[in-house]
Amino acid sequence: MNAIERNSFSESWRTLGEALPHPRAVVCISAHWLTRGTQVTSNTKPKTIHDFGGFPQALYQVEYPAPGSPAVAEEIKAALAEHTPVTLTEDWGLDHGTWSILRHIHPAADVPVLQLSIDSSASGETFFRIGEQLRPLRDKGILFVGSGNIVHNLRLVDWNRLNDKGYAHDWAREADALAQKLIRERDYAKLIQWTALGKSMELAVNSAEHYVPLLYILGLSHADEKPLFFNAEAVGGALTMTSVRFG
Repeated sequence: MNAIERNSFSESWRTLGEALPHPRAVVCISAHWLTRGTQVTSNTKPKTIHDFGGFPQALYQVEYPAPGSPAVAEEIKAALAEHTPVTLTEDWGLDHGTWSILRHIHPAADVPVLQLSIDSSASGETFFRIGEQLRPLRDKGILFVGSGNIVHNLRLVDWNRLNDKGYAHDWAREADALAQKLIRERDYAKLIQWTALGKSMELAVNSAEHYVPLLYILGLSHADEKPLFFNAEAVGGALTMTSVRFG
């Protein structure tokens, strides 16, 4: 619902879009596109995908008509060629992990947008390494967005307390604080091996595809960049919207 609501989260994304330089293209790693192997969209006109159910009709009517860029897709494929085979595809578009955020950051939908898939069989090390290999493209005007959640455990959400601002279970608060601490300290090895970080992180990363977009972004960061955190707030006890920006 953040896609169509005016709230603190969507306003932060809007402010971010106004502050950032206008990118040549946006590449989003969304928790909602898992594939065999790594794929990247190469559509010239990617469709808006409504990959959810049971929400108000207004959400299904949202369209985000950003263009794609086959040329940028080729750049991504070339950048990863040495270690990660990439398949170009027109069978996907922009899922809600992408457009729910970008319609606030770039409401005019005038920047080419591509999605990079998450290889469901790959390791944390692989996700981080892909980010490292893509880092030079940041310096060529491409904005990379990892869309997910540090804490994402739908089984333990208290649906009756969704409107209790900042409400979090103790383990969720602990996991989110630990992740922020390790990011600040650039202790990325521990974040890559998140399964060894204890019970709180085990509960937080109940749905790993929502966590691993962060690993790509950590790989994309330069050593001299300090993280800027925003939207660091819990929802429903078992979700956090904590976001981090580099550069």
